Amino acid sequence: MKARFARSAALLYRSRRASTLGFLLTLMATGSASAQQGTPEQRRACTPDVYRLCAGEIPNARAITACLRRQKASLSPGCAAVFER
Repeated sequence: MKARFARSAALLYRSRRASTLGFLLTLMATGSASAQQGTPEQRRACTPDVYRLCAGEIPNARAITACLRRQKASLSPGCAAVFER
């Protein structure tokens, strides 16, 4: 029973984390919460950088965005292109 609960909790945590990351990338790609969602390519471009550079900020979307902007020199070329738009 404990193992089943632990797996469910882990899945829920990963699901929330992925949702937050998706929301963050939407904000980054479009500039506002009311704009449409970023493309899958944009999300794929920045996801590794979020985990590499700003993992401690997850799930705070504003903090992740600020972190990525601070780390602009360290971003991968694909993610840097997302921020240049």
